[in-house]
Amino acid sequence: MRSLKLGLFENAQTNASGTATWRHPDSRRHLFDTLGYWQEVARLCEDAKLDFLFLADAWGWSEINGVRPPIATEETLDLPRLDPFVIASALLASTTDLGLVVTGSVLVEPPYAFARRLATLDQLSGGRLGWNVVTTGTADTAVKAFGMDMVAHDDRYAMAEDFLDLVYKYWEGAWEPDALEKDKAGRFADPAKVHLVEHRGPYFRSHGYGNTARSPQGTPVLFQAGASPAGRRVGGRHGECMFVGSGSVEQLAGHTRAIRAEAVNAGRKADEVKVMSAFSCVVGATTSDAERRWQRILDAQRPEVTVASYAMFTGLDLSSYAPDTPMTELSTEMSQTQVARFAGKTVGDVLADWHTHGVGARPVVGTAEEIADEICALAEGADLDGFLLSPTVQPASTVEFVESVLPILRERGVFRGEYADGESLRERLTGSGDRALPAGHPAARHRH
Repeated sequence: MRSLKLGLFENAQTNASGTATWRHPDSRRHLFDTLGYWQEVARLCEDAKLDFLFLADAWGWSEINGVRPPIATEETLDLPRLDPFVIASALLASTTDLGLVVTGSVLVEPPYAFARRLATLDQLSGGRLGWNVVTTGTADTAVKAFGMDMVAHDDRYAMAEDFLDLVYKYWEGAWEPDALEKDKAGRFADPAKVHLVEHRGPYFRSHGYGNTARSPQGTPVLFQAGASPAGRRVGGRHGECMFVGSGSVEQLAGHTRAIRAEAVNAGRKADEVKVMSAFSCVVGATTSDAERRWQRILDAQRPEVTVASYAMFTGLDLSSYAPDTPMTELSTEMSQTQVARFAGKTVGDVLADWHTHGVGARPVVGTAEEIADEICALAEGADLDGFLLSPTVQPASTVEFVESVLPILRERGVFRGEYADGESLRERLTGSGDRALPAGHPAARHRH
């Protein structure tokens, strides 16, 4: 079996993935607004030699029929948050090898400023930056805060294509890799290798020079999640690491085949897109012990938070539907992934399921050996390249995984022991030996 890639999912807020487990005695995520918390998490990841720390984000908040429910504030379901770009910047000095993946929205960010910000982080990190490309799942409330009109789901993916094309021009074409000479007896840069960018797309326009020179990777490593047809098409064309939710081997294998097929349809190689599944676990000395731990985590969350949480991602108030309503009768212009994943289920089924793990992965509950067995079975059976670890209680869940499960994976030879010296995030994840995107990627056509 191939060597697996592992990243840690984090959220710059008290709760994550639509759950509200902050009351659990082992949870320290309520300290998310302190630098010490993030330094501790980053050290934990780097000491364990994880590939990257993934910082999720959203601009919107929970509303039900246009009103923010009090429970969302009482349980800090969504707000307050911190900016993941600032957190990543703060962690550069205390990490040397760990990849840092930040979430950035094509719906609300101005591309020119966004391109500079990511290039700066990639430059200062020495090529350790990744970008989780999102079209903003909480778009209905986010657009109100930005004074924008709502953009339909598939139109947001068309906007993403235009946004990507523009930032590629600045990252790949504005400054050639050897434009900077920094010769005090000669010149700082070669004018022939600095190029004007002209872009007139359906959503964005730009005329200017790159505000930053080319960074170590050029374009940061491109991450994306999305199970809708539009999301898969964009991911197959642009993505380097695609995330899928949890599920059975058969379900995950179907997602993997569909994503790789989209890459081939876009003229890329199937293995240019690495597919990683969300994975969560609760570790116990015995299976019964693990089940007791899992129940304590569930008991820490108020059931009333579930309706507000689902509405935050989809805009749908499930409490207004009869429990036996088929989910196939519901539609939304927000996160269609969170509706499509429940095809064949009823509203009642979804409320029960969402309470246990929200938008995140359903935890595997068992001993360290049982959890390692499940990881290997999923990876081999579904052709997965790795996993995005989603802790149920942070940082305790991560500590348990690192101390009990990770050594077993290393013994089985499915996770490496050390970082390679001077390796960029792209080299580590793709195994390409090249910091730059391959020639077949859409961004490469903007190079000189």
